[in-house]
Amino acid sequence: MSPIASLVTCTQPIWPFFSRSLIGRRGRARKRRPSRPPLVPPKDVPTRTPFTPEGRARLLHAIAHIEFNAINLALDAVWRFAGMPAAFYRDWLRVAGEEAHHFTLLREHLQGLGFDYGDFDAHDGLWLMTQRTAHDIVARMALVPRTLEARGLDATPPLQAKFARAGDARAVEILSIILRDEVGHVAIGNHWYRWLCERDGLDPLALYPELAARYDAPRLRPPFNREARRAAGFSDEEIDRLG
Repeated sequence: MSPIASLVTCTQPIWPFFSRSLIGRRGRARKRRPSRPPLVPPKDVPTRTPFTPEGRARLLHAIAHIEFNAINLALDAVWRFAGMPAAFYRDWLRVAGEEAHHFTLLREHLQGLGFDYGDFDAHDGLWLMTQRTAHDIVARMALVPRTLEARGLDATPPLQAKFARAGDARAVEILSIILRDEVGHVAIGNHWYRWLCERDGLDPLALYPELAARYDAPRLRPPFNREARRAAGFSDEEIDRLG
């Protein structure tokens, strides 16, 4: 298969979602959204519990919103950063396709509960870091896949335990798929962060806290899913420094 044909094949899973993303002028973080869900500040999103029907739907909706944003995050990396090796674009197109699959699984489950994506308020926290790092590919790789998305490696097992206690086996199954794939997505971020640091003569371990402070990345709190983080390419020293 030719390189171009391979790229086209990678994009097929995200074609139904592509009309929701707006490709504007390179260098400006722009994104077209569906009219719903309404976006509110993170502090205004209510606490969600899986132990009531609406609470479970709200929690699933929040996870689906993360996956919807993750489609756009991966596509933005493909579109925004020119001059990278072809493997970079293949990697992030594959990520976008897998995030679209996650979104579809969650939305279908939400619909089975009598709700749909857009029925509840959401926030745009993930996209804010995309805007902050629009001009800096090293910071993007450090702070979106390796920080914001890597938080999902830590958060997913406790979420699975909650859904299991609520009797939602399908949600547990979907989250297992998401966790498996997210390990690979974070590993891609780790690979390209280190590749860029090597290219630019930077120390990835020393640089990370500088970038986190410069771009006001959220402080990560334990417990960390050490097994998943190791599988995604974090060293024990990196994990120890997170907390």
